[in-house]
Amino acid sequence: MEHGLDTQVLVVVSACVVLWALVSGLLQRWSVSAPIAFVALGLVVTHGPVHLVHINPHSSTILSLAEVTLALVLFTDASRVNIRQLRHDLGLPVRLLAVGLPLTIGFGTAVAFGVLPGIGIWVAASVGAIVAPTDAALGATIMEDRRVPDRIRRLLNVESGLNDGIATPFVNLFLAGAVSTEASHSAELGSAVRELLVGAGVGVGAGLLGGWLITRATAAGWSAPGFRPLVALGLALLSYGLALQWSANGFVAAFAAGMSFGSLVPDGLQELVLFAERVGGFLALMVWLVFGAVMVAPGFQAASWQDYVFAVLALTVLRMVPVALALIGSGLDRFTVVLVGWFGPRGLASVVFGLIAYDGLDQHSANEVLSLVVVTVTMSVVAHGLTAGPLAARYGDFATTLVAHRPEHRATAPFRTRVPLEFHMPTAGPSGDGAGSDAAA
Repeated sequence: MEHGLDTQVLVVVSACVVLWALVSGLLQRWSVSAPIAFVALGLVVTHGPVHLVHINPHSSTILSLAEVTLALVLFTDASRVNIRQLRHDLGLPVRLLAVGLPLTIGFGTAVAFGVLPGIGIWVAASVGAIVAPTDAALGATIMEDRRVPDRIRRLLNVESGLNDGIATPFVNLFLAGAVSTEASHSAELGSAVRELLVGAGVGVGAGLLGGWLITRATAAGWSAPGFRPLVALGLALLSYGLALQWSANGFVAAFAAGMSFGSLVPDGLQELVLFAERVGGFLALMVWLVFGAVMVAPGFQAASWQDYVFAVLALTVLRMVPVALALIGSGLDRFTVVLVGWFGPRGLASVVFGLIAYDGLDQHSANEVLSLVVVTVTMSVVAHGLTAGPLAARYGDFATTLVAHRPEHRATAPFRTRVPLEFHMPTAGPSGDGAGSDAAA
């Protein structure tokens, strides 16, 4: 039977998923994370002696997959950060998001403009914003290690959950400046601001309405428990799609919808987001596979020594110095500040923003951004993935020596970490019907 499905790609991708599922426990004991494995698999099946499939890097399907995945992640990340609970311990997250993140973007812009030859200020600013967001899923061991104080794990959890959404407007504004001519900067930037504002409005409206409807439907017994998790998944895609229909920013809409939804629904319904997280987690595996297949080889082949210098600085100084400045006066131990500064893995958001920039910029700037993103993200995937376990163990042991009144041990509201690249089967309830929760602590 003739059809348009590329069955060879389907077979290879499916085989990669099965292979990882079979040996994931073994590889994780060796500190090989899912992103490391899927980037490597993507590289192997498309390059070298194996070369099983060819994937077109300019395919609109790839960009669409990456964008939908990021929209889901933005929604679920934001919905997990309950504003009502967060307000009791706002100090440290606000420091990192309101001080650390802008400084990281600013320092990254300055270094990109100074180190990279022939790069314009708008493209440099785009680079600074693209590589600024962090992704806690790339070092999930730290988030799961109970020896690490709850407050520090929550801080890292909240920062990674919110900074990609906060960075989105900066990325869009800077890219709008980069693709416009000098004469049309004002019009392009004005249009970008309108898209951001409309997107935020769409997201807030969809999140609040969706949260109110599921709360009322659950209380009235209208909603079947087995189908309630579809609400969060549907709202994430609905807010993203509506924003695009109205020529607004879909990422901001998904982020705002998740924030509104998560802050409105009662605690008992927040687990509805788990299904959307699992779907987003699977799609993220596909994005990492595509990243290894179509971006790693050309990115490193085109990379210059300046790209490597920038990548090393982006993962160290350009992240750790802003974090240290933001945490001055917090009372946290220096080891804690170093941990928070180092734990800034660059992941899915940077990959998607890089693809968007590659699709929209002129050829020279697009290739430059591609190389920077590929080198920075690949180095981050490997470095943060391999060091997460040992660093969590060492810091956890150190944290036990801190006296109880230290800021690290201050009581904080309960929270649930996001580990979207793992899939936990629900535990059976008292009747053995699988009614228990699979929430991660």
